[in-house]
Amino acid sequence: MRIYSRDGKSMRLMLYAILILLIFPGCSIKKIAINKLGDALAQSGTTFSSDNDPDLVADALPFSLKLIESLLAESPRHRGLLFAASSGFTQYAYAFIRQEADETESEDLARALELRRRARNLFLRARDYGVRGLETHHPGFGEALNKDPQLAVQQAKAADVPLLYWTAASWGLAITLSKNEPDLIVDQPVVEALVDRALQLNEAFEEGAIHSFLISYEPVRQGVSGDPLERARKHFDRAVELSKGYQAGPLVSMAESVCIAEQNRQEFQSLLDRALAVDVNAKPQYRLANLVMQRRARWLLSRIDELFLTLEPE
Repeated sequence: MRIYSRDGKSMRLMLYAILILLIFPGCSIKKIAINKLGDALAQSGTTFSSDNDPDLVADALPFSLKLIESLLAESPRHRGLLFAASSGFTQYAYAFIRQEADETESEDLARALELRRRARNLFLRARDYGVRGLETHHPGFGEALNKDPQLAVQQAKAADVPLLYWTAASWGLAITLSKNEPDLIVDQPVVEALVDRALQLNEAFEEGAIHSFLISYEPVRQGVSGDPLERARKHFDRAVELSKGYQAGPLVSMAESVCIAEQNRQEFQSLLDRALAVDVNAKPQYRLANLVMQRRARWLLSRIDELFLTLEPE
């Protein structure tokens, strides 16, 4: 999953906006400052993609996300801020909360369940911001999605692809953590409509991000003919091609979503070894995302004997 960066200009704008909020409550200068910061956040994102310390980023993100929400309270239809909130909450919940839940489960099930509930709630918050972002250009989009997802997404254009992607990702991830909640599971066709429209409009988005998402999604897609694992493999091949091998994410997704289902232990290990061999310094813009995915690769490898059946010799 792609993690975005913030540059020095954005940090200066953030400090400026905070100062304006404190000194000029309720005036037009405050509105200008909020919109300026929102524009900067939309361009640079909410996390440090080139950082080499995931734990530092995990500690810093809550402040950044709450700042975005504070600004949205003042400018609720700012598309850039809504994008930053949707993508930021999705990445934070995925990279840090859900992963901690998975790692904790074997030792403290109650804690793992608590973390998964928290991750689910954050994914739903990200989903709501994504829908709101899409509604800035397409009024009534959320209501239209509920009525006829396939028809609703046809109004989306190429400029909507980032919001389509993050809305689908957050919604889909929330569903994976809601197996006992049928009211959310029935939204699966909405997720499919959003991500399929994004793929149709720009299949190369963020060097293969949509294809990477679909590696994990195709095995659970309903009502489509053909082999779902074969569809996932095609998305994997395209994701690797678009990312030019600089991202560990597609390799980890393939190992976790397809190799376990096929009980292909050899390919599972090979893919995760390749993920761990990715040079995190080769492309600084992918450094943090690669470190996060390499952590998951190591965790998956530590569980290899649990994930694959070992046949006893006759």
